Amino acid sequence: MFVTAAEAGSFARAAETLHVSPAAVSFQIRQVEEMSGFALFERIGRHVTLTDAGSALLGYARQVLQSLQDADQALMALRGVVGGRVTLGSVSTAKYIVPHVLARFQGDYPGVTINLRFGNRQQIADALERGEIDLAVMGQPAETADVTATPFASHPSVIIAAPDHRLSAAPALCIADIAGERMITREDGSGTRKLMEQACLEAGISPRIGMTTDSNETIKQAVMAGMGIAVISRHTIGLELALRLMVTLPVDGFPVLRSWFVVRRRSMPMMPAHACLQEYLQHNGQTVIDALEAGYRRAGAGPMMRASKQGLLF
Repeated sequence: MFVTAAEAGSFARAAETLHVSPAAVSFQIRQVEEMSGFALFERIGRHVTLTDAGSALLGYARQVLQSLQDADQALMALRGVVGGRVTLGSVSTAKYIVPHVLARFQGDYPGVTINLRFGNRQQIADALERGEIDLAVMGQPAETADVTATPFASHPSVIIAAPDHRLSAAPALCIADIAGERMITREDGSGTRKLMEQACLEAGISPRIGMTTDSNETIKQAVMAGMGIAVISRHTIGLELALRLMVTLPVDGFPVLRSWFVVRRRSMPMMPAHACLQEYLQHNGQTVIDALEAGYRRAGAGPMMRASKQGLLF
């Protein structure tokens, strides 16, 4: 109850999550405060915030809950049962592929419950370091981090533009050709932002930033609206490309081919459910992504074929 209340910022929301009454949450929190000898929350109207003592306790409380879950999974493994809970962190760019992989995974392992968290590259790396997530799907993490990173699928990044953009019909481009174009880009801390900045740095140009956002969906909408061009993961735009809502620009050096990694802390115990999901990503991740991309192409081929028969194309 303490952890849930701290994360919810409200005893009432914590009660809803735990399916108990707000009075029960308040009573339990008072008991913990009496035992610890500190006020753990500051009450501000209907909201609560952690005191310094509450903040100090929160990390240990999470460790206690995680240890209990790990013990449960270890005992289940001895019984030959594949089950338990995995907290999976994912960079937001991977939200276009991760749910599809998890759907297949839970079809094979229905006993495993997934708690899925999204954030940018820095947020997920920090959560992994704090032990708040068991595994993470992201690009290559910092080499100095106490983690192991295993590649499981290719990850191409491209430069996109609206179909009527002045460069959309160009047969070939170099980075200098886009130097004056407005760039729609992700926020600082994003892996995609870092990739864009590195490409411009290597080419000796300064990007002309037209808009910054923390949303890939906003980037796509801005590009389709003609606000500018963007560097983006190819995995985020499969359907839009198939429907010709945007195009990729043939810029020299793109697509940039990287990898998706499944990442975990070396010091965290590898519980059966964690290992099961990691192995599934390694063995099936690329296959699921390939099938997803093929589905987008088929979806786009239908409208294109109908338009061609009606004389709307070519």
